[in-house]
Amino acid sequence: MIIACLHTADSNCAVFEAAARILGLPSDVLHHTVRPDLLEAAERAGGLTDEIARETAVALSALAARADAVLLTCSTLGPSTAIVGQTPVPVLRIDAALAEKAAAAGGKVVALCAVETTVVPTTALFSAAAKRTGVALEIRLVAGAWSSFRAGDRDGYLAAIAKAADASYDDGAAMVALAQASMAGAADLVHRGPRPLTSPEAGLRAALERIAQRASTVEE
Repeated sequence: MIIACLHTADSNCAVFEAAARILGLPSDVLHHTVRPDLLEAAERAGGLTDEIARETAVALSALAARADAVLLTCSTLGPSTAIVGQTPVPVLRIDAALAEKAAAAGGKVVALCAVETTVVPTTALFSAAAKRTGVALEIRLVAGAWSSFRAGDRDGYLAAIAKAADASYDDGAAMVALAQASMAGAADLVHRGPRPLTSPEAGLRAALERIAQRASTVEE
């Protein structure tokens, strides 16, 4: 089994390997491709453009030719999965699984974003999921966090996110969701409420479910 991951930050490879270990997956299941240029282009443009989405879709299609499932791990690029043509395997955005899991939690859900370019796609995705279940939803941008990430200050980055998550619980959130894969490590630093939901684990579970469904269909 091969799950191909398209990342925009090299550090997310380790994040997904850690999530895979939690799920008990063998070490050779994940295959990583890192395209920082795609996110950098989106940041320069102020968000995802049609051209960047098309380039992302091409990259995803290429990965689908040699995997059992493909995961797009960047929230900013997430909508690109909608324009991927027909592929032999599922192509999934990890934050879609996260949004569904958060919406099923009940009560007030706060989704935290670290980079401004992901606010619009995250809001659209989580709002659609929240509408289906009727949960209250708030999207919050963690001010200054992305600057720490870009500067290589991972500890400062995760600390800022954890602080924002704790503040969200103090404000009445029933569940906090960390919308970007790079934020996952902050979940262990949150103490004012339940452990926040993270996209790497949610995305990998979704991929495994889809792979199992396809295998079952083939057997039938």
